[in-house]
Amino acid sequence: MSALFEEEVLKVRHWTDRLFSFTTTRSPSFRYENGQFTMIGLPVNGKPLLRAYSLVSPNYAEQLEFLSIKVQEGPLTSKLQHLKVGDKVLVGKKATGTLLIDNLLPGRNLFLLGTGTGLAPFLSIAKDPAAYERFDKIVLVHGCRFANELAYADEIENSLPNDELLGEEIRAKLLYYPTITREPFRNGGRITAALASNKLTDTLGLAPLEATQDRVMVCGSPAFLSDITELLRARSFIEGSSNEPGSYVIEKAFVER
Repeated sequence: MSALFEEEVLKVRHWTDRLFSFTTTRSPSFRYENGQFTMIGLPVNGKPLLRAYSLVSPNYAEQLEFLSIKVQEGPLTSKLQHLKVGDKVLVGKKATGTLLIDNLLPGRNLFLLGTGTGLAPFLSIAKDPAAYERFDKIVLVHGCRFANELAYADEIENSLPNDELLGEEIRAKLLYYPTITREPFRNGGRITAALASNKLTDTLGLAPLEATQDRVMVCGSPAFLSDITELLRARSFIEGSSNEPGSYVIEKAFVER
């Protein structure tokens, strides 16, 4: 397991009966960029069982934080959901991923579109000083089925604006748009519908999404990625990469399981 760190669990939070997060120690040699993911796991039958997890914590944090769903029959999450403070978890030594602001062309507003645990990488980007230097507004959009699944909503709305390092920038530039599909809420419906109708941008007082001006990052379920990609391409957005920056990027490797 030379490609893995063994970290200690410092905190566990159960948001709902199917959603939890946990914080671990961070080995001093672990380096990553905001928006990336690494492999997380546990030893099972003497071998590491690993899955890709985005890092919630920004790259300057002293600890690592991860957000996970609970799958009762899931090979890993059926075990991971029972973590307690003091337990050990395996963390991959190499972080990777496409959700990097360097993979995007310069632009006006940065839209971070996540469903479910797809919010995770965008929390690290929402705490990244470089993002606020490069964009006029950071628009953090989180879609869930029920309001109690809006993990970190209180932190986004109340703690981040008072952050010692970035509070002033966050108050001026960060816009949060949570939307719910299965119960009444101030914003209802799917992210794709809110973008297609310009409801999302109208609600926030922004100009409609436009490829020459705006930049988009997407993380979530395969169906969501497919729908958003179709919408963005219809509006002339071009996918970016480390080789050639574009107007949007999606994380294909992130799997909710």
